[in-house]
Amino acid sequence: MCAHVLVAEDDEKQAELIRRTLLAEGHTATVVHDGAAALDAARRLRPDLVVLDLMLPVLDGFGVCRALRGGDEDPEIPVVMLTARAAEDDVLLGLELGADDYMTKPYSPRELMARIRTVLRRSGRGAGGRGDDPVVRAAGLSVDPVRYEVRCDGMPVECTPAEFQILLAMAGEPDRVFSRRQLLRFTRGLDRASTERAVDVHIMNLRRKIEADPRRPVRLVTVFGVGYKLSGGRP
Repeated sequence: MCAHVLVAEDDEKQAELIRRTLLAEGHTATVVHDGAAALDAARRLRPDLVVLDLMLPVLDGFGVCRALRGGDEDPEIPVVMLTARAAEDDVLLGLELGADDYMTKPYSPRELMARIRTVLRRSGRGAGGRGDDPVVRAAGLSVDPVRYEVRCDGMPVECTPAEFQILLAMAGEPDRVFSRRQLLRFTRGLDRASTERAVDVHIMNLRRKIEADPRRPVRLVTVFGVGYKLSGGRP
């Protein structure tokens, strides 16, 4: 069974990306761009889940979530919050208001879909479209965004939070070349002192963990003058 997902996101490009990814997963989607419209759509359409940006105009995501949880309209509707604000107080407030999950931008669309599948399973409102497997696989690696587990050729790999986020993003788009600046964005909120040079250190440490010969990487390779990519094929 597919789910009907309400997407409340004021960034139109981001909203369209989420909508297309949901459709590709077998769901249906309704998109709105401000908090008042989100609350109205939730009341009228009674979706299976709401993807809710925190920094919405008119009424912010906190206000929408508070109204949904305190109103007469299906107060159990699952909510996945999205925000660029990674402060602990914001996360705690969102969860205290009843958000079922909370993702900090930037994020991998595949990780978002995995979180949505998990919340839908937990709520019993849908089976998540194509299936219930949240694991992202590429280059002999499997990255589980729900259990926060990484395996390389079936063997467990211990990763730091920053390494995990980098690997999850790259595994979600194998063969895409990421610049250091792009990869740095995935570690923000995990290491405030992180710099583009720190990305090189994360890559070096990941190679020690997933490459047979870290000095001659075949999975996590350098694209000179640009950045790094995770090779899509098995080594």
